[in-house]
Amino acid sequence: MRVEIALIRHGATAGNRRGAYIGCTDEPLCIESTRQLQLDRQRGRYPTVETVFCSPLRRCVQTAQIVYPQRQAVCVEALRECDFGQFEGKSHHQLSGHPAYQQWLDSGGRTAFPGGEDPVQFRRRCWRGFTELCAGLYRDERAAVVCHGGTIMAVLEQCGRPRGDFYRWQVKNGGGYRFYFDTETQMASEIRPL
Repeated sequence: MRVEIALIRHGATAGNRRGAYIGCTDEPLCIESTRQLQLDRQRGRYPTVETVFCSPLRRCVQTAQIVYPQRQAVCVEALRECDFGQFEGKSHHQLSGHPAYQQWLDSGGRTAFPGGEDPVQFRRRCWRGFTELCAGLYRDERAAVVCHGGTIMAVLEQCGRPRGDFYRWQVKNGGGYRFYFDTETQMASEIRPL
């Protein structure tokens, strides 16, 4: 069965603007980002959908309310961003010279965050949440999933082409991708940026 999906990264927060690792911290959108999302919606950047899902974190709930004011978003716990542990709330500049941070960088982001979530477990959680929500959709239904940059990368790493290319799917705040998802083959097709 094929469904049409829009994966949308939440608007920017103060932490995003600082370049900080913001995972489990529940920051609201900044005012400038709220305005930009409203403008993007008015200009037709975001597709029409029947169903909206989102991460339960405030920045995603707020983004869903701005982009799809006529839809009630369903919060999906598994769509949360990664818990960055000791790196949470800190920028690259603040962490430079920290041995654990350098080790994480040297690993290509594949080692666990000190005191945080293991990246492999994070990706599995996101994929499970995404496939479960897609399984509940009707044939040809259009749905938006308002979530986090890491969540989008985790999902498209699994179903995009080429598979296994996590960092290829980085997206700016308020951006995202549209695609068709086959719930049987669990592959995406016609992936295009918003």
